[in-house]
Amino acid sequence: MSRQRQATNEDEIKELQAAYQQSKDAGTRTRVQAVKLYFQGYAWQEVVEITGSNRSCLMDWSRKYRQKGIAGLQDHRGGPVRAKLKAKQLAELKQKLGEYRPRDLFGANCGSSSGAYWTIVDLARAVERWYGVKWKSRSSYQEVMAACEYTFQRTEKVFKSRKESDVLDFEAELEKK
Repeated sequence: MSRQRQATNEDEIKELQAAYQQSKDAGTRTRVQAVKLYFQGYAWQEVVEITGSNRSCLMDWSRKYRQKGIAGLQDHRGGPVRAKLKAKQLAELKQKLGEYRPRDLFGANCGSSSGAYWTIVDLARAVERWYGVKWKSRSSYQEVMAACEYTFQRTEKVFKSRKESDVLDFEAELEKK
């Protein structure tokens, strides 16, 4: 048995058991259970098989528990959207999206031909301009849209390069026939 595991006492096992029973988060429960089993003397192979984790995670969780206690086993990820925008900023963004249209901010260089509707591209540019925040994945912007109570709409099937005068001439020709 390793030196680290020998130092475990009954109070730590009870603390881990209480944390396991109180936790509602599945990820935290798995980490607490893995550390508890490991400290109770189970071989790391058994713990990995029981919890579905891997050895490097188990060792990392054990180290974090030794350093920070139960708090070291909590899930601190929070997600990419929440990590970059605070709740207040998200509420402010929702308000701004209602006040402004993409054409107001970007002129003719917006994602839709009319510039009246927010697209992912427009949202990304606006968020970067207003908050200096940029995400790598498109799904993060979709989460922001959903958080701001906007729904996804199919884009307009209009070429930006077309001239309105040519369209009017074409429609006039169609009416003549």
